Parts: sequence; C-alpha cells; structure tokens
Amino acid sequence: MAREAIDAAGVGSSDRLRTLCILLGALAVARGLTGGAYRYLLFKLSLRIDSELRMIIQRHLSRLSFSFYDRSSSGDIISRANTDIRSIQILFAFAPMLGMAVLTFFLAFGLMLWIHVPLTFVALATLPVATLVGNRFRNRFLPLSWIIQGRSAEVAAVVDENVNGTRVVKSFAAERAEIAKLARAARRLQWASATSVDVRARHNPLLEALPRIAMGLVLLYGGWLAIDGQVSIGTLFAFGAYIIMLQLPFRMFGFIVMQSQRAAASAERIFQVLDTPPEIDSPAGATVLRRAEGRLSFEGVTFAYSRGEGRSAVPVLDGFDMRIEPGETVALVGPTGCGKSTAARLAARFYDPDAGAVRLDGFDLRRLDVESLRANVVAAFDEPFLFSVSLRDNIAFGRPDAPLDEVIRAAQVAQIHETVAALADGYDTVVGERGYTLSGGQRQRIALARALLVAPSVLILDDALSAVDMGVEEAIGAGLRQRRAGGTTLLIAHRLSTIALADRVVFTEGGRVTATGSHAELMATQTSYVQVLADAEARQAERHPPGPDAASPAVFGLTTAERPAP
Repeated sequence: MAREAIDAAGVGSSDRLRTLCILLGALAVARGLTGGAYRYLLFKLSLRIDSELRMIIQRHLSRLSFSFYDRSSSGDIISRANTDIRSIQILFAFAPMLGMAVLTFFLAFGLMLWIHVPLTFVALATLPVATLVGNRFRNRFLPLSWIIQGRSAEVAAVVDENVNGTRVVKSFAAERAEIAKLARAARRLQWASATSVDVRARHNPLLEALPRIAMGLVLLYGGWLAIDGQVSIGTLFAFGAYIIMLQLPFRMFGFIVMQSQRAAASAERIFQVLDTPPEIDSPAGATVLRRAEGRLSFEGVTFAYSRGEGRSAVPVLDGFDMRIEPGETVALVGPTGCGKSTAARLAARFYDPDAGAVRLDGFDLRRLDVESLRANVVAAFDEPFLFSVSLRDNIAFGRPDAPLDEVIRAAQVAQIHETVAALADGYDTVVGERGYTLSGGQRQRIALARALLVAPSVLILDDALSAVDMGVEEAIGAGLRQRRAGGTTLLIAHRLSTIALADRVVFTEGGRVTATGSHAELMATQTSYVQVLADAEARQAERHPPGPDAASPAVFGLTTAERPAP
C-alpha cells in the first residue's frame, strides 16, 4: 500500500493518495490495538506458566523422600525452583514473538517474490551465512548455559548455608573464610558468564550486521534497476520496508537462541527433580488408618543410609527387633550411633527398611496411606524447627484450625505456657527464623506442644527434652502421663530423668536390641547400659557442674552393691 501511495504521488493522483493515506492510518491504529492486546495476553500467559511450574515443582518436592534431601543441597533446590523456572518463563514470553516474526518473514518473502524475483534473491543472499552462524552460536552456548545454571546454584548454596548457619559462622569467627568460599564460587560463575558473553560478542554482531548487508545489496541492485526504469521508486521503497520485516527474525534470533539454550538447560535441571520418584509414597489400595491402637513393632529390621552409586553403606540397624504395646511408654537407650534415631525415623516412615518390617497395629507401614500414618505417628526431635510465624501458629502447625484453648492446654503440658503468656504479644508473638529468639529448651517445649496438640496414637520423643532443665522435665513428665494416658510413647533418651518416665527400657547396641526390662533390672545386669548412662551423666555434669557442697547420691538410683560387676 505504501508502494502504491508513493507511485500515486509520483504521477500526481491526489485522490488515490488521500485514500491510501487514510487506509494506512487505519491500519496503524489497528496494529497498535492488536499488538497491545497480543503482548498483554502473551505476558499474562507466560506468568501463569511460571506460577504453574512453581506449584508443580513445589508439590513434587513436598512428596520427595528424606533421602532426596540427604543428597541435595538447599541452595541447588532453591535455584532450580526459582532461577531455572524464571529462564523458562522468559522464553515463553518472547518465543511466540519470534514465531510472529517468522510468519512475517514468509509473508514478506511471498510479497517480494510477487513484486520482483531477482531483487528478492538479492535480499536473501545473506540468509545461508546467518543460518551457519546461528547454528554455531547455539552449539557453543548450550553447554555454557548448563555450566552457568549449575554454578549459580553453587553460589546460592553458599549464601543459603551462611544465612542459615550465621550463628555458627560468627561463633567461630569464620566470616573471612566463608567470604573467601563465596568469592571462589562467584569467580567460577564469573568465568562461565564471561565466556558466554564472549561467545555472544563473537556471534551477535554478525547476526545483526547481515540484514544491513542485505539492505545495502538491495539498494545497490534496486537503485540500478530504478535508474534503468525496470522498477519504480515505490517498489524500491517497498523492498526497503520488507527488508526491515526480514530483519526482525535476525535481530531476535540471537536473543531467542541464547534464551532457548538457557531454558533448555534449566528445563533439564527441573526435570531431573520432577523425574525423581518419591521413595516413600502410598501404594495402590493403601490402608487408611483412622485411629490406631498404637501397637508398634520392629521385626528383623535392617537399614543403611544410602551413600550413592558404587558406595557401600554400613547398616545402622541390623536385625533390630522391638515391640511396644498400646498405651506403653518405652525408653530406647543405647550408645551414640547405635540406630536409636534411625528407629524413630523408620517408625514415622521417613525411610523404609532394607529388610524386615515395621508394623503399626499389625499393618506393614509400607501398605498404609502415608498421610493417615503420620496423623497417627508424630515425632519431636532434639533440634526442633520453628517457623517465622506466631507461637500459636507454630504450636498449631499440625492442626491449624485448633482453638486457642486447646493450644494453651498443649503448651501447659509442655510447661511453656507461662513463658509465652509473659511475652508482650503472648501467643501472637512472632519468633525469628528457626525460632532462634528462644532458648534451646523453649524451642523444644514449643515443638513438644506442637506434637501433643495433634494427639497422635504414637508419640516419639527423640531426645526432645535434652535442653530442658530436669525440674521442668519432671513437671512435663507428670503432664505427659496424664495427657498420654492410653497412648503409646517412645522415648529416645540418655538422661535418667527422661528414662524415669518410661514403663520399660529397651537397650540397643550395634544396631540390634540386646536387653529389655526395667531400669533397675538393666542396671543390675547390663554393664554396657551402666556405662552409657555414666557417660551421659558425665556430659551433663560438664554442662551443669554441681555445687561444692553437693551430696554424692547413689549412682543412678542404685547403691554400689547393686551395680553390676564390670
């Protein structure tokens, strides 16, 4: 239409020129409106894809087993769930524009052939060179994109560890060492990024210059044709406009190739996570437990933590047998590394045994619905995790709809109510990240209240009172006996004050149960049991030394004569 307008102006046809100018104005307005709507809908769709991808990977991460997190760093997971998804979102935002540019390219090419065939091939003379350069650029940039994404994850992991472990870093005055560690990771990322910039600098200018070379060739050859009268000035102008339309794919090509390679590397990293199957999942036709009686048994359980391909793992549990009856409170005692915490993790099915079976009410845990199992078996650990929300929300984490009076009752049993009530905002007090604004004993009692509020059939306390003063622990024990009447409780402990809460003691060594009975019976018959308690008592005394006038009580509640001979 512009070509016809210019030719009409050349022959002095004012009426036709006026009509063509009005049509060109209308087309410009229409293009502006449709282009705006197109971009709005396109970016809206890309952001929706971004949101959906984040939800998909978060849902999958929530289903993955502990073993996945044992071998993956948090920084790498965060990088995949954020930076990698962002790379894919950017590609979805701009790739359709390249598609439109390619469509425009073929439309312009067809019109150019219709107007003048030789001039068209002159305009496309640089296309083969652009194709070769683009392929070389893509082949060199893809491996660099993978390296950049991986090294970005390394930097994120270092930062994440330093933020979460800032108290450890400051305690050992290791700030300079950690900064140097981050600098090394950043330099590795810098090298990869600089190399990618070098590759782009070598290829993008040529990709940008080729359309301009084509424009020069068209003006040279088309000008000669115009002077010779073989084409009109309007035709030469139209070819110039079509060359601009042909340039758009060339200009976008470098960016899209770069982003597509980065997105391809990101997609591969994301699919590595999504293709990882959850090792712990509900089987088809799983049994749903409504309210378990609480009969927990370990039958010939053998278990070793995986150390990766080609690396043998030493079993932590080897032929482990233990049975806890409904309503019974059992203390599991043993030396460090004998598998006590591992037994607790297997009871909640954080892992599956390599051999043997763990059963609840006679059901193999592998045949139970995981969600219903964990509603019946709840564990509190010695290093509790608190969220950066209110204390009420932390306690009610397992039952978000629990009324405040039930939250308070659970806190009272855990002997934390008075501490919370004394705060300015009470249960609405927001704790710092991981609850570091509280003491270790306070965090443990908050975690205990959280477990008690759920009222599970089986409650597992894995050294969950190790930071609590013995006097407070006594009060907690009294509350537990009343609150947990009829419920099964497994205590993993070293302290006598915790063992005193149990009806029965199970002693384990070398990954298997070696003795069971009352505390007094084991003290009288098991030298290893006495030694474990003596070591624990010594460690406790080092942390809290007795006063100079303290009496020498009978060791562990027994006289010297009652202690077993070594």
